[in-house]
Amino acid sequence: MSNLVLEMRQGDMMVVNGAAIRFRTRTRIELTAHARFLFGRQIMAPHDATTPARRLYFALQTAYIGEESERQAGLSEARLRAAEFRAVTTSKMAMALLDQAMASAEANKCYQALRLVRRVVAHEDAVLGRPRSSGEQGEQGVRRGAGGAGAE
Repeated sequence: MSNLVLEMRQGDMMVVNGAAIRFRTRTRIELTAHARFLFGRQIMAPHDATTPARRLYFALQTAYIGEESERQAGLSEARLRAAEFRAVTTSKMAMALLDQAMASAEANKCYQALRLVRRVVAHEDAVLGRPRSSGEQGEQGVRRGAGGAGAE
């Protein structure tokens, strides 16, 4: 694995292998080994999981960055949330993304699954007419320095 360098701002939050880290100052970090991590706006708080797609994202997030004891339960919850989402959508695009995301999750590629579900969340927001706040993002917003390997 090549190293991944991330630029973190003061106040940014990061979860690495289940441990939450808040940066007190602007810093640049380098991950030199495989780690399960999310940071900044990639992290969804439990109170933000208010729609079917968001509940699915939160479950997959738990399967990815939760403590070891939480990961299997997160994947089981994601399966339930995927079924819930299927029951309320008619969008072929959303269903295709959902199928790809769950296949990735089942293959232990939860970071890839989260990336796909972010697109489902954006689609759901558009369909529901829900404006995306400046604190939310799709695929953009990841700040990387030199390096460049992904999390998985």
